[in-house]
Amino acid sequence: MTGAAGPADDRHPRDRLPRTLTLRDATLLVVSSVIGSGIFLTPGTIADLVPHAGLILVAWAAGGVLSLVGALANAELGTLYPRAGGDYVYLREAFHPVAGFLVGWLTFFAIYAGTIATLAVGFAEGLGAVLGLGPAEVRALALGVTVLTSALNFRGVRLGALANNLTAILKILALLAFAAVAPFFGAVAFDRLEFTGGAVGAASLSAFGLALSPVLFSYLGWNAPVYVASEIRSPDRNVPRSLFYGLGLCTAVYLMVNLVYLATIPLPELRGLPNAGESAARAVFGPVAGTVVAAFVLLSILGTLNATILVGPRIAYAMALDGLFFSGVDRIHGAYRTPGVAIVVSCVTALGLILVLESFPNALNYTTFAIVLATIADVLALYALRWRQPERRRPYRALGYPWLPALYIVAHLGIAAAMVVGSPRECAIGLGVLLAGLPFYLFFVRRQPLAPR
Repeated sequence: MTGAAGPADDRHPRDRLPRTLTLRDATLLVVSSVIGSGIFLTPGTIADLVPHAGLILVAWAAGGVLSLVGALANAELGTLYPRAGGDYVYLREAFHPVAGFLVGWLTFFAIYAGTIATLAVGFAEGLGAVLGLGPAEVRALALGVTVLTSALNFRGVRLGALANNLTAILKILALLAFAAVAPFFGAVAFDRLEFTGGAVGAASLSAFGLALSPVLFSYLGWNAPVYVASEIRSPDRNVPRSLFYGLGLCTAVYLMVNLVYLATIPLPELRGLPNAGESAARAVFGPVAGTVVAAFVLLSILGTLNATILVGPRIAYAMALDGLFFSGVDRIHGAYRTPGVAIVVSCVTALGLILVLESFPNALNYTTFAIVLATIADVLALYALRWRQPERRRPYRALGYPWLPALYIVAHLGIAAAMVVGSPRECAIGLGVLLAGLPFYLFFVRRQPLAPR
């Protein structure tokens, strides 16, 4: 790290959120945001696209490396502008307010509010299957868990962070224990792994690119600290470290767990398997273990739901600080010191999605494409800000600039192209949601002048 020492004073002039999050909080925020249901539910899809053990592990490693390169860029951006809002702020400063607004619009309404709704429904459906609940009761449970988790974060960022820390630690310990203990049981046979053979040639570059989509989905959330940077203590040091520590931990866990999956479940059986974690646990530890894993998946989803509710409202809050959102969303609660109105808006939006869009969890496949485009824009903002603001204080400079960020852009453009070919409908939906923000931007601009930067 280079640059001037001392705390960053680059918060938005109207931001009154206190800096209460520590390095541990921010690191575990990455863990809880990243490790949700993806590590259990996506391996079957990935194996179906690239039916080769070596390529599957390469895909998971590539996802970690690509995310790390993105984290290098975001570490510089997050310390350059240690504000609430993340990529909304970077694109606004690098290009134009409309660029920041559109990405902020998409991120808040489609990605974060949509993910909250999806996670709440997923949790309710999983618990409802155990309790024998009907569709109406499952929906009521989804609404209730959304309200309760939002209320927890409304009452204070420390409460939300504490809940996040506990669930993140439980996730890490459980997955590490599974990966460490499973090899001592007879069902795990590492000698069945084949890392060479004709299957490599059968897997096309396009198929590998499509396989990276569910992999990157499983890594989503690695940039969570940049959205709450104005609340992190010593952001010059702790924003970069939280990104690197959290992502490194998640990548290591993902590789270890997938290695156990591949050594436990024959590849033909893994292809298309809906829940690799449950199947592997049943094979290794017996039928009861499958039930335990199913319960753990629910806990994992609940932890990711809490992390998403902690992060998402900060985007709307940051946009409102600049006059680019609905009135009052920039207010903080007098006693709890949280962006209370933004949390309520986020909660109400998610509740509406739960009530109106029953099939929304399946439609959310488009969010991966949207996030790929948003992260490409982030890295482009790094170049633009280096050129436009060369004298601005940079406590951290992205390692490998300009070559590693360029590699990130090229790789993600390739992934985006593969997704357009393989999933054109979902990609079109993502672009449609993005463009739908334009009328609202014009409305906010005409309603009142932009607040000072």
